[in-house]
Amino acid sequence: MKEKRGRGYVYSIQYNLVWCVKYRKKILKDNIEDTLKMKLKQIALENKFDILEMECDKDHVHLLVDCSPQHYIPNIIKALKGVSARAMFKEHPEIKNELWGGSLWNPSYYVSTVSDTTEEQIRRYIQSQKEK
Repeated sequence: MKEKRGRGYVYSIQYNLVWCVKYRKKILKDNIEDTLKMKLKQIALENKFDILEMECDKDHVHLLVDCSPQHYIPNIIKALKGVSARAMFKEHPEIKNELWGGSLWNPSYYVSTVSDTTEEQIRRYIQSQKEK
């Protein structure tokens, strides 16, 4: 993990994030997945945090996120899930049919902190999501 510097402090903050499509519908494939990944990268850029690893399975998303101490994890999740859902419904309105016109994402999520000893293991796990 690379340490970063702020004004008067040094930090290294990474989170492993996972969330699911509502009803675990398997809709994250082909161009829908591509659109989602592009949108998530854009959201991270706009909110000044980094996505170090990202992979989707057909019904869930895995991210390894690097951020500053000023970032509040619920706000990161809100930005990623909320903005991406609006964009996905706009660009791929057909997915609303799969979700009975409701929300794209399940309201819950998983988050864990990442340490020097777990970073590589988490990266490999995220990268392996397509292999299963």
